[in-house]
Parts: sequence; C-alpha cells; structure tokens
Amino acid sequence: MSTLLGFDFGTKSIGVAVGQTITGTARPLIGIKARDGIPQWEQIEAIIKEWQPDKLVVGLPLNMDGTEQEVTRLAKKFAGRLFGRYGVETITHDERLTTVDAKADLFARGGYKSLTKGAVDAQSAAVILESYFESQYGA
Repeated sequence: MSTLLGFDFGTKSIGVAVGQTITGTARPLIGIKARDGIPQWEQIEAIIKEWQPDKLVVGLPLNMDGTEQEVTRLAKKFAGRLFGRYGVETITHDERLTTVDAKADLFARGGYKSLTKGAVDAQSAAVILESYFESQYGA
C-alpha cells in the first residue's frame, strides 16, 4: 500500500487530499491559502510529515484542447518546488474538469453551503488523486 498526497494548485488557494493505492480512493484534507501561487510552506510541511506520502500528485491545469496556459507553468513550478523541498517523488496529472466534478460531489452531499473555496479546492485535489489512481491502476 502506498499513501499519496494530491494537490489542486491555484494562485490563491491550493487544495490538498490524501489517498492510498489499495482502494484507489482519496479524501479531501484542506485548502491552503497562497499568495501569487506561493503557499504557506509550513502547512504543507506539516501535512507531509503527518502523512509521510510515497508520492505527490499535482493537478496540471490544461485548456480543454490540451494546450498549456500560464497557470500550467506555475503548477509545474510548484511541483518542482515540492520535490526540491521534500525529496518525495512528485508528478503532474491532467486535472481538466476536476473542479466541476468536485463541486457536483460537494453540492450533492451538502447543497450550496458546502461549496466554500477551501472545501472545493480540497475536493478537487481528491478528484485529481482518484483520477490519477484510475489512470495508473484502473481503480
């Protein structure tokens, strides 16, 4: 069994989720505030120390046609910094439509009140991680 952390990168907020490979499932943890894409590294470090992940998965925001955008470059830079700071294998994974899925999941469970920014970001990270599991293990 491997534990993975998933990240939904944004310039103002970064969602974090944890998942494991046995069931191929993930659950949202937290939305971390960021300033111009720079997170509160202490929070990320605390999460990494707590969960001791085998791998980190960062959502890669692409246009619907698969082309990159400015935030794609920033997400790749964030992934590189994660690896550089913590030495944990870090990969990127296509995140197209994950926010839409995350909002639908949250709304189905709790209505509009559940659609807070932090909750949506963390749920998006969980959707990214589960999508990664599906692509790797056919979960």
